Amino acid sequence: MHIEVDARGLGCPKPVINTKKELEKIDEGTVVVTLDNDIAKQNIIKLVNSLNYEFKILKEEKDLIVVEITKGKNAIIEQQHELEDKCIFISSDKMGKGNDELGEVLIKGYIYTLTEARPYPKYIVLVNSGVKLSAENKATIENLKILEEDGTQILSCGTCLDYYNLNDNLQVGSITNMYSIVDIMKNSSQTISI
Repeated sequence: MHIEVDARGLGCPKPVINTKKELEKIDEGTVVVTLDNDIAKQNIIKLVNSLNYEFKILKEEKDLIVVEITKGKNAIIEQQHELEDKCIFISSDKMGKGNDELGEVLIKGYIYTLTEARPYPKYIVLVNSGVKLSAENKATIENLKILEEDGTQILSCGTCLDYYNLNDNLQVGSITNMYSIVDIMKNSSQTISI
């Protein structure tokens, strides 16, 4: 089987996600990915190496990179689990420090990427301005709903919702309190703070 993926013009992490989806559709064969930047190429190579597939660069010019991925018998078959006993703790509606506009793009990308990475975490806890992701941000609300539909508990701090006057705006998940947040963080196998 031979599949082509045109990932030119797509922002991170879409080239990797689109490629991974196509690779999952076949047992054996090739997926040829067309890219337009070196960062996307490096991310594709990391994906391919993590899955133990073979690849070769067919073409590499300034704005045109073509990578051929061969999926064969040496492929690592990913095990799908329902939920992983992890807590993702998000304390801001932006990711990282520095430029706020970039931070907003990054947090949207992070939440979207969670929907594409299995297994899903058992909990996503939103505090401080992170509650805006479940109450105001349409893109993150849609993706949080995808996670919730598959069992992830989306929990927004009630005190934080009240502080930002968002009590009536909660679009996904439920309201929680600090006692429950501490309990979840203590009892999860891993807490990842964003």
